[in-house]
Amino acid sequence: MKVLVTGGAGYIGSTLVPMLLDEGHQVTVIDNFMFKQNPLLDQCHKDNLTIINGDVRNEELMLSLIPGHDVLIPLACLVGAPLCNKDPMAAKAVNTDAIKFLYDNKSDNQMLIYPCTNSGYGIGEADIFCDESSPLKPISLYGKLKVETESYLLTKGEAVCFRFATVFGSSPRMRLDLLVNDFTYKAINDGYIILFESHFKRNYLHVRDAAKAFIHTINNYNQMKGNTYNVGLSTANLSKKELCDEIKKFVPNFMVSESEIGKDPDQRNYIVSNEKIEATGYKTDYSLQDGIKELQKAFSIIKRTEYANI
Repeated sequence: MKVLVTGGAGYIGSTLVPMLLDEGHQVTVIDNFMFKQNPLLDQCHKDNLTIINGDVRNEELMLSLIPGHDVLIPLACLVGAPLCNKDPMAAKAVNTDAIKFLYDNKSDNQMLIYPCTNSGYGIGEADIFCDESSPLKPISLYGKLKVETESYLLTKGEAVCFRFATVFGSSPRMRLDLLVNDFTYKAINDGYIILFESHFKRNYLHVRDAAKAFIHTINNYNQMKGNTYNVGLSTANLSKKELCDEIKKFVPNFMVSESEIGKDPDQRNYIVSNEKIEATGYKTDYSLQDGIKELQKAFSIIKRTEYANI
C-alpha cells in the first residue's frame, strides 16, 4: 500500500517507517525536523521511501499528498503537556486542526489511523481499570486537544484511534523526557531520584509495540474501523515508585527518595485495560524489563542534550 506518515521522523514515526518499508509498503514521510535530529538517514537508500521536509499546517501541500495514498497516519504532533503549554496556538493547529483537515479531505476508501493518548483518562478511580467506555477527564491542554481530535474522528466513523500508554524504549529520534526513559537515564547518570506523589499510576508501552499497532490495524482495518483502542502493556500498570523498583533491579545503586512536599506537575493517575485491542489479535512483544535493558545500552551512547521535546 501507499502510506502517508506525517511526523514520520519523530519518536514513534522513525521506528514505524522502517517497519512499514520492510513490509513492502510505499511510504511518504512529511516532517519539519523541528528537533534537529537525523533519524531516517539509514533508510534513504530504500526506493520505497519518499521524504518531504514540510509542515502539516501547509494545506496546499497536504492537498497534493492526501489523494495519492491508501493509508494516512497522522503522527505530527506537539507531544506532551509542557510543549503544548509553551505554544498553545501551534499545539491546536498541529494536534487538532491539521488532523481534522486531513480527515475532511480524504476519501471513504482511505484508511486513517490516529494515535490518541490514554492521558485523557486524567485521574481514575483507585483499582478500577479504565476501558474505552470510561469517562475522559483530560487535565492538560495536550490531553484535551488529543481527546477533542479523537472525538471528531470517532463521530465521523471512518477511522481507527489508539489511546496509547506512556511509551518507552530507544528510537532513532530519541526522547529522554518520557517517564521510563527519564527515570532510567537518571538512575544511570545521576544515581538518584526524588519522587513527588510516587503512588500515581499509569500504563506503559514499548515504542516498537506502538509502531506494531499501526501495522496490525492496516491488516485488520475493516474489523477495527470506527473504534478506539487502549494500547499498552497489560503487565505494566505501575506507580512511579513501582517503576523505580523495576529499574533498581538493573541499576542496583539507584537511590529513590519520596518527598511529602511538592506536587507532580503531571497529575495523571489511572490504570488501564487493553483487552479490547488484544481481542483483535494484537499482542505486545516487549516487556518493561526488555525496555530498561535496552535503555541501559542506549544511555552508554547518548547524553541529555537535544533528546527531549522541550
